[in-house]
Amino acid sequence: MSEKRDYYEVLGVSRDASEDEVRKAYKKLALANHPDRNPDDSAAEMRFREATEAYSVLSDDEKRAQYDRFGHAGAGAAGFDFSNVGMGDILGQFQDLFSDFFGGRGGGGFGGAGGRRAPQRGQDIRTDAVIDLSQSMSGTKKEVVVRGAAPCSDCDGSGAKAGSQPVVCQACGGNGQVATQRGFIMFSTTCGQCRGQGQVIKEPCELCSGAGAIEKERRVVVNFPAGIDSGQRLRVPGQGMPGPGGAPSGDLYVDVELEAHERFEREGFDLIYRSKVSFLEAALGTKTEITLPNDQTEKIKISAGTQPGTVISLEGRGIPRLDRRSRGALHIVVDVHVPTQLSRKARKALAGLEDELAVPGRD
Repeated sequence: MSEKRDYYEVLGVSRDASEDEVRKAYKKLALANHPDRNPDDSAAEMRFREATEAYSVLSDDEKRAQYDRFGHAGAGAAGFDFSNVGMGDILGQFQDLFSDFFGGRGGGGFGGAGGRRAPQRGQDIRTDAVIDLSQSMSGTKKEVVVRGAAPCSDCDGSGAKAGSQPVVCQACGGNGQVATQRGFIMFSTTCGQCRGQGQVIKEPCELCSGAGAIEKERRVVVNFPAGIDSGQRLRVPGQGMPGPGGAPSGDLYVDVELEAHERFEREGFDLIYRSKVSFLEAALGTKTEITLPNDQTEKIKISAGTQPGTVISLEGRGIPRLDRRSRGALHIVVDVHVPTQLSRKARKALAGLEDELAVPGRD
């Protein structure tokens, strides 16, 4: 879609809708547009993707708060985009939810999500990163240090000894679930033999003892988009804790902090700069040049008679917005320097201009 719709509009709920209202609205749309019920209907699939993307954000308190604050610009930077995600991945990610909607099935033939549970992914982890104003303006790639479990280098995270592979669990037939009948009711529970993975390790890796992960410090390259600001969070898919038995890794969340600049201040997407000029420059006018945090230069004209505190605004010279379609403004605040100590010659010269420099209209 060329222009994303508002997530609340997509689900047809108000911005203060409760979690239950969001869930019910999504259930209604998912039932109406699910691919199993609308085969070969690209329009229904698009509506299903759009609703699922909206639900993935509004059902999560943290993502919803970020979306409420920054809209699609913040959400897009944080990674909430289902437009290019395969249907099998979508159905697998929301399998538990779809099971509730469709009576215990994860959504039929897409990606084999039917009766078998998706592999349990690894845990998400969080870290902090500090960037400077120049990096915020231009965008940057920067390494962050993460301490925790990482996929074992000997077995590539499978937990199995080199030359061997995990085998299908005989207890559950590889489904990760076992059925138990109690009276007339069939219950499905996680297999205790393989812990829901559908596979067991006969020959464990010697380095990680079959865990598939080892404790280590690692460096992850994170892409900080132009316009990123303090308090925002970036998601790096697949860089969290490894999943058990070679299952997908969790995600890494990076909380951004912006380092204070000695000459510039940032307010939203605007830059604030205080330009110091002399009394004579303010009175007679002057031209000056300032260097921005990203090393670009801007020529500024101070008009004759400029008063202290005057703000000169240059639109489109500030911080890039996260959608990269526009920039904020550069605001130059004129600070007029009034000397506190004058030589006898300077004092005499100014005294001779007392009448000409008098404040108009003052009693």
